[in-house]
Amino acid sequence: MNPSYAKAYLALVIGIITVSFSAIFVRLADAPSSVTAFYRMFFSVMIMAPLFFMNYKHELKNINKRDWFYSIIAGFFLALHFVLWFESLRFTSVASSTVLVTLQPLFAFIGTYIFFKEKLSLWAVISGVLAVIGSFVISWGDFRISGLALWGDILALIACLLVTVYLLFGQDVRSRLSLITYTFIVYAVSSVTLFLYALVSGDSFITYDREQWMYFVLLAIFPTLLGHTMFNYALKWVSTSVISVTILFEPIGASLLAYYLLNESIFSYQVIGGIIVILGICLFMFSNRKEHIQIESKGA
Repeated sequence: MNPSYAKAYLALVIGIITVSFSAIFVRLADAPSSVTAFYRMFFSVMIMAPLFFMNYKHELKNINKRDWFYSIIAGFFLALHFVLWFESLRFTSVASSTVLVTLQPLFAFIGTYIFFKEKLSLWAVISGVLAVIGSFVISWGDFRISGLALWGDILALIACLLVTVYLLFGQDVRSRLSLITYTFIVYAVSSVTLFLYALVSGDSFITYDREQWMYFVLLAIFPTLLGHTMFNYALKWVSTSVISVTILFEPIGASLLAYYLLNESIFSYQVIGGIIVILGICLFMFSNRKEHIQIESKGA
């Protein structure tokens, strides 16, 4: 495998492990969804700021209007994704919410075909569908719990669509901008969007105890800087479709963490669904890797 692709897949592994903590920190935080999302992005920007301004700010003058527009759109959709997903966790289980919000292949396969003219092999499509089926197996029991759980599921699905749009715009821009510059711009736009959203909603920004501030910072460090940043890094070498299928690992990690940290139950259908998801992901990754090898061999 090309060393660049090996680093990209390693970044995806790190990203999956760290984003699995996201739902846990959100459930533990006792603040409005908009405020939790704002501080997640705001602290991420503050942590990145010294590195960006010392080493990367010169790149701003070379960014064209199209990349500025795409980056702003990506940051806007990322902000809305966080608000809706955090809100979904108030109504439904961690397992169900994380499963539904990571069903991106349903949208990404269509998006990459329409916008980037990517061709997916039959095996890639089959494996992606298999992973999605596994995700539904994990969450089907929660669909019948109550109307509130169903509302949480709907919010998670909309959040899934929004994060797919964010990744699609990012895939185009990341081919021209460095990881730090692109991430800093997107997170800054997302922070401003969330601040305005919380301000209009009338939510308080300061009436929280020390424990809540700790969760805000942990959300910034782990699932954001070590999670989404790793996905942005990988976007330079792998497509949105690959990342979307890989992110299906998140429900498995989040469900296990919820079991141990939040005392949420794990049922047999969730285990079976998890196995199906992993099988689908492995098949997709193998299919994608095989295609890269064939392309590199033809170009040699």
